[in-house]
Amino acid sequence: MNADNIIIENERRKARNSAPFDPLTGEGSVGPRFQLIRKGERLWLPETMKRIRGLESLADETFERCRILHDFPYWAASYAYIKSKGGGDDRLFVLNRPQRILVERLEKIRREERPIRILLLKARQWGGSTCVQLYMAWLQLVHEKGLNSLIIAHQASATDEIKDMFDRLMLSYPVSLLHEEGETYSDKEAKTIGVGKARAITRVPQRKCKIKVGSAERPDSCRGGDYNLVHCSEVGIWKSTAGKSPERIARAAGAGILLKPLTMIVYESTANGTGNFFHREYEAAKKGTSQFEPLFISWFDIDQYTMNISDQRAFAERLLANKDSEGTTSDREQPGSYLWWLWEKGATLEAIAWYVAERSKYSEHALMAAEYPSDDVEAFVHSGAGVFDKYKVEDLRSGCRNPRFTGEIDSPLKPCAGIIPDKNFRKRQLAEVEFYSGTGAWKIWEPPQYSPGCRIESRYVAVVDVGGRSEKSDWSVIAVFDREPMLRGEGPEVVAQWRGHTDFDLLAWRAALAASIYDDALLVIESNTIETHDPYRNTDGDQSAFLLNRLRDIYPNLYARRQSEEDIRRGAPRKYGFHTNTATKPLIIATLVKVIREGLYIERDSECVDEFLAYERRQNGSFGAIEGCHDDLLMTRAIGLHIIFHELPLPVRRNINRIKPGMAGPATLSSW
Repeated sequence: MNADNIIIENERRKARNSAPFDPLTGEGSVGPRFQLIRKGERLWLPETMKRIRGLESLADETFERCRILHDFPYWAASYAYIKSKGGGDDRLFVLNRPQRILVERLEKIRREERPIRILLLKARQWGGSTCVQLYMAWLQLVHEKGLNSLIIAHQASATDEIKDMFDRLMLSYPVSLLHEEGETYSDKEAKTIGVGKARAITRVPQRKCKIKVGSAERPDSCRGGDYNLVHCSEVGIWKSTAGKSPERIARAAGAGILLKPLTMIVYESTANGTGNFFHREYEAAKKGTSQFEPLFISWFDIDQYTMNISDQRAFAERLLANKDSEGTTSDREQPGSYLWWLWEKGATLEAIAWYVAERSKYSEHALMAAEYPSDDVEAFVHSGAGVFDKYKVEDLRSGCRNPRFTGEIDSPLKPCAGIIPDKNFRKRQLAEVEFYSGTGAWKIWEPPQYSPGCRIESRYVAVVDVGGRSEKSDWSVIAVFDREPMLRGEGPEVVAQWRGHTDFDLLAWRAALAASIYDDALLVIESNTIETHDPYRNTDGDQSAFLLNRLRDIYPNLYARRQSEEDIRRGAPRKYGFHTNTATKPLIIATLVKVIREGLYIERDSECVDEFLAYERRQNGSFGAIEGCHDDLLMTRAIGLHIIFHELPLPVRRNINRIKPGMAGPATLSSW
């Protein structure tokens, strides 16, 4: 690759982006097309019109009706008037390049007679919402009578704009096209009728359809009903409050819509962080586990985001020379490696030049990415200085999946009423632990395993991150790692997880039960929470050491911190639990950064991946989750993986005929 190659490829890209598009003749328009000479005019018509006999000789009105039925870009450019963005008279809707990408997808699904289900993730300011709404209007006004639509905006003011757009469309729309060919009509008949006092519903009597608009701020306005077409706009910024959530609003709106052709549900939004409803739905669509198809529109798909380059060769040479550079001289620019990545993604030199100029407006790349995402990974990661490589984090999703089992881990032995169980009774409970499938917060991706005649020593590690008991406090998490893959030169994997709110003593006992059934796993309890904010403190002082020591008397394989030579010489008591502090936290996060970067472990929970993406390095140098997000799952991985890779020897397979009660083998796996 040299500057000449880059310039040649750049000209090819620009030619592709600026290829002729004439929606009236059909040249360069959406979908597969064929040429037809009609009355001396060359037309490029949708291939679906080939089935119509005698196209060349059809009467003008009949041909027009056939054309608008098959050709949305033509219908929009001929009959759909919208407000001019810069002011002035209304204008006909001519698709721009990103709108053509969207319509290409919509039309492909419609032509294949499949229900339209799209999750549209987009950069700003290219008219995606307008395009979706006019496409639904086309289905209602042209394709089939009785198709009702529901449009939900993020706030009430946006509903007024939607209502205004539809009013403009209908104001100039020919009455004749609302009727079948040859049907009697009057030019003075009403094309729309308001329904109800709030006039949130508009009815088109000739088409026996209605258009309802509502907002996520008023959930009652968003309830579905007899609707066939639903557009949920800016879903990523819908707010959750008591009694309503984006999930409930969107799903209530789409409830009852049959999975059949000429039905449509579109969730459309710019991104607004990870872990929310829109992000979860988009990720499910990417995995193919949803009815929806994902569609991303980047900033360089939008023609207005380009600028002229005075010396193209010098720009190309500079781009090539710095393609491996990771450093910058300012917080208002991106490194050369990022600009080269934009080139490899398909951006033109002129688009990259615009990006360089626009980036200087922002003190952080995250702020730029929020407005102008370059891909669908970057779109969601928009806040703070991310700690982990977002693309390596996304690679972890390939291992994520639904748990094989959910339920509870407990002992069938129960203490008598009114009697506090002693140490011996607790030990008997740990010797008889079972998994109860069904209701419970445990996710089990792999039950505990054994091989007849042998045992893998130090196979399992269970890590506890301590939260609080109230619903508003941090989550408590127990994560179990299996180190058996390390015998094959692979990375450990997450095999089980519990997440919830509970008291510390109950959490510790729950963790001990799980560690016991997972072959007496090394049990690592993050202790700084209980050492610095101990709900069991009393006038006698800090009781946290007592609690962990009491657990040590019951459960034999409890993690203790390494002792210094001085501590050993003095005979100082061992301190149990992993203490996360200003000295240890950078170490465990550094380990996690490396493990994720090099793909050294297998993650199973997509919510943990979301936490990785929402984890940032703050201006004071500390680490933490962005506002509104959690890092409880993340901390179990950071602590566990640090101990696995830096404090434990490799697991060892030894011949021994030992079967742990409750462990899953050929005879007991079915009980899970």
